[in-house]
Amino acid sequence: MQPLPAKSASVSLCDNPVTDLELLIKKISPDKVFVLTDDQTYRHCLPLIKDASGITGERTMTIRSGDDFKNIEALSSVWRFLSDKGASRHSLLINLGGGMPCDLGGFAAATYKRGIPFVNLPTTLLAMVDASVGGKTGINFNGFKNEIGAFRLAEMVLIHIQFLETLDRENLLSGYAEMLKHALIDKSETLEKLMVMGPSDITAKGLSGLVAESVLVKDRYVESDPRESGIRKALNLGHTIGHAFESLSMKKGEPVLHGYAVAWGIVAELRLAEKKLKFPAAVREKAERYITEMYGHHNFNESDFGDLYALMKHDKKNKGERINFTLLAGVGKPVIDVDCSRDEIFRAMGE
Repeated sequence: MQPLPAKSASVSLCDNPVTDLELLIKKISPDKVFVLTDDQTYRHCLPLIKDASGITGERTMTIRSGDDFKNIEALSSVWRFLSDKGASRHSLLINLGGGMPCDLGGFAAATYKRGIPFVNLPTTLLAMVDASVGGKTGINFNGFKNEIGAFRLAEMVLIHIQFLETLDRENLLSGYAEMLKHALIDKSETLEKLMVMGPSDITAKGLSGLVAESVLVKDRYVESDPRESGIRKALNLGHTIGHAFESLSMKKGEPVLHGYAVAWGIVAELRLAEKKLKFPAAVREKAERYITEMYGHHNFNESDFGDLYALMKHDKKNKGERINFTLLAGVGKPVIDVDCSRDEIFRAMGE
């Protein structure tokens, strides 16, 4: 176990998931250990930790994979499982999976008996650099992304890079979009380092050093603003429009991966940044070209823009009727709570 110098949470790189998990369980000393997986991580990742002492099949629960199942029904089923199996306030929940099990499992742990300890063992790139770190937990509700949730830090986030070997190309790229976002709010050197990576470079081996760097970018923002009352909103770059893309695609029954929606959101929000804050046109064009080559272009048209705008009005950063964007005056220069008009947003999505 190699602890990262994160200040907002306990995060460690994991060499041997069985040994490291056993050391962590011993340190926490729970009365019972529960594991939450989805049907993908149950098949591909659980075999790598199932021999750790304290983990049993009887106290392992599997939910359906996919963000469209991150809902109150799944949350209720986790509460019921914990209750039926006799979980106490001194029990431990291990969330093994991508962003969905980490978000949902974290919220279940934060609310069951007013809070039990949990550990995140992220298995996707998206979860390693974003969802498992920072203390945000929650579920989707009433058609809106992460509408219900709570801030609650995991006892530990264990990052085992080799889990990335279980992912397909699309899920690796989905997580990589969050790394691009972190680079944009960090510095030009970080961004350049990522934008020379081609699809064939984005592998467990190719990302081994970059994942820790990306986690530490997020950590700096979370540590300075744990409850997202100010500068932590910088981490939402690309997400105001990206979440709308993601939510509408789910409503249409054609869900897209979170990172793809965020990548398309970054493109649109960099266009807004160029117009509103004079973000450098050359940097915007280079980033847009790179993102389009990696992720393609969103398939929404003008007839969808009204619905997308309505979804943006439910963004949690908003105040009253105003949609608050996080935009950039330059790489590493986030500006929070930028007000953009309906017409400006439509043009940014449609150019």
